[in-house]
Amino acid sequence: MEHIGKVTMNYDYYSGKDLYSDGDIEDTLLEIVKNHDKSEFPEIIAEKKSWPVLYHLSDVRTNILNWYPFKKDANVLEVGAGCGAITGTLADKTARVTAVDLSKRRSLINAYRNKDKENLEIIVGNFYDISSAMKERYDYVTLIGVLEYGECYIPGENAYQAFLEKIKGLLKPDGKVLIAIENQLGLKYFAGCKEDHVGRYFEGIEGYTNTSGVRTFSKKALADLLTQSGYEGLEFYYPYPDYKLPDTIYTDDFLPAKGELCRNSRNFDADRMALFNETKAWNTIIEAGLFPEFSNSFFVVATKKG
Repeated sequence: MEHIGKVTMNYDYYSGKDLYSDGDIEDTLLEIVKNHDKSEFPEIIAEKKSWPVLYHLSDVRTNILNWYPFKKDANVLEVGAGCGAITGTLADKTARVTAVDLSKRRSLINAYRNKDKENLEIIVGNFYDISSAMKERYDYVTLIGVLEYGECYIPGENAYQAFLEKIKGLLKPDGKVLIAIENQLGLKYFAGCKEDHVGRYFEGIEGYTNTSGVRTFSKKALADLLTQSGYEGLEFYYPYPDYKLPDTIYTDDFLPAKGELCRNSRNFDADRMALFNETKAWNTIIEAGLFPEFSNSFFVVATKKG
């Protein structure tokens, strides 16, 4: 055990090697969070002009969860906490947060940026190994940009279902899993953006025929997967432009109107093509009542089946 500020660091399951990394930029991020207050992050982001710095330090990241009505006395398990972009918000909104991540370096970034959170424990290691020893049961488990990697870390066939079933086993009887993930059929992929995880055009649309270890899902496929894994009461939300840096969270009761979806050129992490006018295409899709099917990302809340 180690303490960074008020945060507890647990290395009991750490293999001694970071199994996931964005590379040397993480050293830069660690120096930033060690030596700068969060109030300075926007200025640093503007100065660095770097996608990883923007992605990991922007407070826009928190929009995916900062509106959600968590129970204040809840305990939360954050799987794949990374550099802690979401962790602080979870700690502010609930009684206790257990964050799990494969990487010690990323976990240190998380700890230093959230060092004032006395209700936060960060466990470093493979979730599959850690989960088998966990005795606690949680009100919420979050998978923010994590489910798509299930095949990398969960052994055997039907890895994604096995992953969700393992999560279900860690939930209280009325517990919920909260998932943010790109849509396999998101409009941006038709319009000329590369698939986010493998960097190839149209890879998801064509069914990941050249990919193994990571994938996203259509709305129907994701709903079916959750149902088959023992969840019910599915609630779909639609972050726009996507879940990573969302400006707006749409719901089935509050869908976008024609002309609203006009911030489509934001693609900070890679070059892209521009095959058609996305705003005009969105207008056609909205008129057809198909926005939920083509939303670039999903945020899904699912309840453990009784």
